[in-house]
Amino acid sequence: MEFAVQGGLIIALGGAMPALAIGFIGAKAMEAIGRNPEAQVKILPAMLLGMAFAEAIAIYALVLAFRG
Repeated sequence: MEFAVQGGLIIALGGAMPALAIGFIGAKAMEAIGRNPEAQVKILPAMLLGMAFAEAIAIYALVLAFRG
């Protein structure tokens, strides 16, 4: 029972926080592109890299939840 609660909390927080970060990264990138459309070539790769790092945190949390 104890493991189920801990695993659930790890998955909940480990999934929710990166999801918020990904949304924030995307929103700020779209604002930046809206202000300066010519900078899209530089902004999009940085945005995707930031999203990938945030998603990696969620994957680490998933692994931790199932490994114990």
